Amino acid sequence: MNEVKERIPVMDERIISFLHAHTNLTIAVSENNIPYCANCFYAYSEKENLLIFKSKLETNHIRIALNNYYVSGTIVPDSLDKTRIQGIQFTALFIQPAMKVLTLARKIYYKKYPFAVGISGNIWAIELRTIKFTDNRLGFGKRLEWKGSENNF
Repeated sequence: MNEVKERIPVMDERIISFLHAHTNLTIAVSENNIPYCANCFYAYSEKENLLIFKSKLETNHIRIALNNYYVSGTIVPDSLDKTRIQGIQFTALFIQPAMKVLTLARKIYYKKYPFAVGISGNIWAIELRTIKFTDNRLGFGKRLEWKGSENNF
């Protein structure tokens, strides 16, 4: 039987460019209705639509995400210009990459952050489901939205 891959809607190039251009994300997780967030350096894999980051297994955000893989977060520019606000809010699924995806994720992450090779931790990924991109350079309050699939939460 042939599996039919779900078609993912095309993401606006301005969102893709923003994701590639920046370095820090905030991941928000929840355990027993208690929220927790952490900041992590990330790299974006356009082909797999993943935010890739490195963190230790014993951190609160990883421990919580392994038990509740529904996450959300934000990405803002590395230096903020208050007159030209930009930023992304996202919902996603936390995943522990394996085999081919892990090999690719490591390659992408260490290409962007070669210094991280010597830092302990594991490579993790966030599979984007929805994005709201605010970009006041396009007009005050202008937002671009993207939904990855019908199976969003």
